[in-house]
Amino acid sequence: MKRLTTTLSAFALGALALSFAIPASAQDKGTVGIAMPTKSSARWIADGDNMVKVLKERGYGTDLQYAEDDIPNQLSQIENMVTKGAKVLVIASIDGTTLSDVLKQAQAQGIKVIAYDRLIRDTPNVDYYATFDNFQVGVLQAQSLLKGLGYPENKGPFNIELFGGSPDDNNAYFFYDGAMSVLKPLIDNGTLKVASGQMGMDKASTLRWDGATAQARMDNLLSAYYTDKRVDGVLSPYDGLSIGILSSLKGVGYGSGGMKMAVVTGQDAEVPSMKSILAGEQYSTIFKDTRDLAKVTADMVDASLSGKEVTVNDTKTYNNGVKVVPSYLLKPVVVDKGNWEKVLVGSGYYKPGQIN
Repeated sequence: MKRLTTTLSAFALGALALSFAIPASAQDKGTVGIAMPTKSSARWIADGDNMVKVLKERGYGTDLQYAEDDIPNQLSQIENMVTKGAKVLVIASIDGTTLSDVLKQAQAQGIKVIAYDRLIRDTPNVDYYATFDNFQVGVLQAQSLLKGLGYPENKGPFNIELFGGSPDDNNAYFFYDGAMSVLKPLIDNGTLKVASGQMGMDKASTLRWDGATAQARMDNLLSAYYTDKRVDGVLSPYDGLSIGILSSLKGVGYGSGGMKMAVVTGQDAEVPSMKSILAGEQYSTIFKDTRDLAKVTADMVDASLSGKEVTVNDTKTYNNGVKVVPSYLLKPVVVDKGNWEKVLVGSGYYKPGQIN
């Protein structure tokens, strides 16, 4: 009997030691709710996949939901995450002004809220914001547009048109304002001419970042203002819009029969646009490495749940209408035909052969 007792004691001690040796499971660290806007953009699929990968590596459970750009659907998904007891909500909002009530519920339950790449507006109940320097994105797009036009070696004047992102996405205003900080002085002095006169987000915005909407608007601009002259460049804030704009331009002969393609910018380095760049159609895009954004967001999750100081690098820029949200801004990178391989393949973001 003594031997059996000793054996059982040894087994118990071994099991206890084993329990200390095993890392905390996802259930021990809790679940992170991840609300993404849509799967219609490859960019958001990559964001979701990267967030899940990094958080699971760190021992969290994840609840990843896509709302397919349906505002009530996203609201319902977030409410469900709150009900199920998520420890943290990571939200890339469709409309950052519609979440006040559900985030109030989250705050009452002690759930931390991290706005992911899109600022959540009009609520005090958002703790942190992880994003890229969105004003700088616009600056880089405008600088790339000018480079494609050959400015300043070529003095112009150049005919350009302006496209903005979705008016319910706070980022769209930063992209537009960043671009206009570069372009407006040249519009004012006549170097750049906007034949349509359509300037400002109230005229240039594109609801839900929809490529078909951008194509239809470009069709209308070309037929109304460019029957007797060419458009030299188009400021596009997102690859999905760029593809639509390019389709419109190609439809009236740009890029064929000796008619030079207009310079068209973009953002997100999506595969169709990268192929378009290599084909000599789209001029450039902006690369935002979502792997880095996922890591920054996971760091925020870790720190906020462990009571440590959350690392941010901007405490002035992002006022959501109620408060300035502490933010971490990552740096965007211009990608064109000259550096795409080094930036995208060299970093491992794309595998060789995915683009060309």
